Amino acid sequence: MSALEALLAAGRAAATRLARETVALYRPGAGDFDWSTGVTTPAPSAALYSGPARVKPLTAEGREVNAGEQPLTLSRFTVSLPWTAPVPSVRPRPGDVVDVLASPDARMVGLRLWVTGAEYSSTATAWRISAEDRS
Repeated sequence: MSALEALLAAGRAAATRLARETVALYRPGAGDFDWSTGVTTPAPSAALYSGPARVKPLTAEGREVNAGEQPLTLSRFTVSLPWTAPVPSVRPRPGDVVDVLASPDARMVGLRLWVTGAEYSSTATAWRISAEDRS
């Protein structure tokens, strides 16, 4: 094993130890709208990953925006999945969702984050996904 590989292995092991939350990453289904009844029937979601992760806010402040004449606060997060996490059949894309299912910090349980991007690198210690809380 080269020095680089040994260093990456140590970094990836350390990053895995920091993965204290349990998350579900999925792609919501589009749903069907019935014009005669005005009801949307949700389509099934496509599961991309479920398991340990590190969920970390980028800043303690959010950015206030208006969306559909509703005020929202956007807070940015980084979701780090272990390097050994199974590679999903499709890459995460903006609009996918990360739900925090369990955490040592009870305030994070139930947090829903919307994926804004994903980072790819052969020298990363974890697979990082950029996301935002839209509350």
